[in-house]
Amino acid sequence: MFTQGEERNREVITQVKAAKEAAGKLSGATTGQKNQALLAMADAIWRNRQEILVANQQDVQDAQAAGQTASKVDRLQLNEKRLQDMMEGLRKLIELTDPIGELLETILRPDGLLIEKVRVPLGVIAMIYESRPNVTVDAAGLALKTGNAVVLRGGKEALRSNAALVKALKEGLEAVHLPTDAFQFINRTERESVDDLIQARGLVDLVIPRGGAGLIERVVKHSLVPVIETGVGNCHVYVDKQADLQKADAIVINAKTQRPSVCNAMETLLVHADIAEQWLPVILAQLMERGVEIRACERARAALAGNPQLREKAVPATDADWSTEFLDLIMNVKIVADVNEAIQHINTYGTLHSEAIVTEDPGSAQIFLQQVDAAAVYHNASTRFTDGFEFGFGAEIGISTQKLHARGPMGLKEMTSYKYLIKGNGQIRV
Repeated sequence: MFTQGEERNREVITQVKAAKEAAGKLSGATTGQKNQALLAMADAIWRNRQEILVANQQDVQDAQAAGQTASKVDRLQLNEKRLQDMMEGLRKLIELTDPIGELLETILRPDGLLIEKVRVPLGVIAMIYESRPNVTVDAAGLALKTGNAVVLRGGKEALRSNAALVKALKEGLEAVHLPTDAFQFINRTERESVDDLIQARGLVDLVIPRGGAGLIERVVKHSLVPVIETGVGNCHVYVDKQADLQKADAIVINAKTQRPSVCNAMETLLVHADIAEQWLPVILAQLMERGVEIRACERARAALAGNPQLREKAVPATDADWSTEFLDLIMNVKIVADVNEAIQHINTYGTLHSEAIVTEDPGSAQIFLQQVDAAAVYHNASTRFTDGFEFGFGAEIGISTQKLHARGPMGLKEMTSYKYLIKGNGQIRV
């Protein structure tokens, strides 16, 4: 007899081993086979849309009953438009160049040895994520196109949705005779099932956690497998004294309100002191009309002295606020003396994700672009563009906030490694 923990571990490892075997078969699939599978997967999502949406509605109802915030429910919720977006992401991958087999470098040695550096799949990728069912489809599509197997462990709040999506995706693989074991779904909710997965050294080649800071910290701390950190986005927009304020209005409103529940949404607005009294009341009024709660430094609240109603609504920011990823219609505001203070604030409190400057001064823009430490740094554009689809990658498996192997939106090439092929004619080393 096995204990409950032993049974859980056996189940997870059995799935991982099946993924490992499928990865070996999938690595030899042709580009045409993989593209046919992507198309079949998209068709299967639409064919099974009713089953998927019913499962998702049950997840949404449970989340609402549990008191989840509106922004968290939004991350979870599916509809036909969001399913069509998932399908479009899969179809977009068909148009992209298959990186597998790409010849990266050729070296001809004096002794006649020919050394070729060739791009290859990573193998088995473990995806550990929360809330957003679209990650299931994005991860599966990118893994397939790059010849990788993927083990999916989503959050308990999306358990039914993810199970229904994986069922449809497997139908797509089966339709073109590719191994359905290439997609594994961990249909368990115990936290320990995550440990079973991230400690499967020798079976799992890479772990990608995608979610809140707590999830990512847990995976990094306990994993025995290489990890790429993704997702946490304490993002800033700095509006310089030489900003075009019409551009600034549009960028700030978009960065905060277009979809506040995602990691590339702005959490803190930094404003040059010279334009604060003129512009802050204007932009904050627009944000508050859209339901944004403002947490402001004392200088920012003082700049609202001419508008007591706005000042009263702008509550004082705490030290903890500057480090918080709200993922909601909540925003910090801070007045800074210049671009250097803005950079200092960002490099102190940012999470190396996405940062923006709004200015018509090329000198300030260049300083900001060079000195801000983040995966994506913008000049006169919204942080909301940090996204694999927007970057032309078709989709993304995550947004890496670290510096080794991959940084920023992870598309096809970031899901590969390489090996050396050495061709000789009887050479021996002396």
